[in-house]
Amino acid sequence: MTDAKNLNDCRPASPWQRVTAAIHAWRTRRHEHAPPTGDTGSPAPEPVPGANTLWRMRTTVKDEPGSLAALCTALAELRVDILSLQTHPLAEGTVDEFLLRAPGELPASGIGTAVRTAGGTETWIERADAHDLVDAPTRVLGLAARTALDAAELPLALRQLLGRCTIRSLPAPAGGNRAPDGVPVEGALDHTVMRLRAPEGGVITVERPYLPFTPTEFARARALVDLDARLGPRVPHGRDVLTLAEGRDITVRRADTRDLEAARAMHDRCSDGTLKLRYHGPVGDADRYLNHLLSPRFGRTLAVQTASGRVVGLGHLLWDGDETEVALVIEDAWQRRGIGGELLRRLVGMAAEAGCSSVYAVTQASNTAMVAAMRGLGLPLDYQVEEGTLVITARLDEPVAERLTSELGNASAP
Repeated sequence: MTDAKNLNDCRPASPWQRVTAAIHAWRTRRHEHAPPTGDTGSPAPEPVPGANTLWRMRTTVKDEPGSLAALCTALAELRVDILSLQTHPLAEGTVDEFLLRAPGELPASGIGTAVRTAGGTETWIERADAHDLVDAPTRVLGLAARTALDAAELPLALRQLLGRCTIRSLPAPAGGNRAPDGVPVEGALDHTVMRLRAPEGGVITVERPYLPFTPTEFARARALVDLDARLGPRVPHGRDVLTLAEGRDITVRRADTRDLEAARAMHDRCSDGTLKLRYHGPVGDADRYLNHLLSPRFGRTLAVQTASGRVVGLGHLLWDGDETEVALVIEDAWQRRGIGGELLRRLVGMAAEAGCSSVYAVTQASNTAMVAAMRGLGLPLDYQVEEGTLVITARLDEPVAERLTSELGNASAP
């Protein structure tokens, strides 16, 4: 859901903003990052005897001869292979980042104890996967290529670059180009929080609890944001023409703020009931949020247009910190034709392709069409009610993600 504080408006909060802000606070309480236990990071699964396990580890050592050698010797004694190593020099000490292959029966706590004995401090360990086997320069180049093709990829690229973190975009204050909080053009780094100037004047805030960012990571993030700024607004040009059961053709394509007027015109043709189900507040407020919702900075938007070019439906996939929201609005005359289900399937497929672990929809229990569309995905669903609003969460485990991304590449008519 779009957090009220992210909306570029200085008027009193609307009912829609208050509802979404309340639900956002509730979900944040449910999904807070857990603090590390001792010197190790996220809780690890049970060790698997006879198998190998990949680990990502970061630790700080003294900047003096022999400190890294002692660490490597301690790992070798545990039969732990070092697959890759990056160093991040600091004013005091050096942060070493490892990709390790360890015996399956060796728990993270055992590695952490050995590292601490060898002089490592502020150690963080978490499970890795095959994607981490790609060397850092190759991974950064791949993320840069994705960002160059699609402005909506920037938050995802930053998350993959920096690991587990929360990313939020804040627009520039109304009526000016000055960034919020006076963030300098070169950005600001403060321990576990970095703030980067977005090209449109806003700020991208990246937060990673308990694991401070290094100057090297800050420089890489700044380079991605600078690339995004130099390339300007862009979305992929692909589009699919689909035939409805009644025989009419519609086109599904990516949309951005250049579709603002067409989206407003669609709002004008929607009934008050349709707008109220989508925006959970006074229908007169609906247009206020379109510029935010259409911006690639905050997610991805799919538009449905007729053969004449009229936009009759919008589907939004919104990056909400470390979570992802889906939202739909279909013009009344085009409802109950399967368009909403097709949009939702494509949006959830995009979320799975982007590596999201879940998506959620904020609606009302009376919105039976949205409830049915979510159920039609065939995914495990969680239903929660907060202040009279229904939140439906779909979990995207690995098999589900593979199926959805496969379907996304072979889209068929609704």
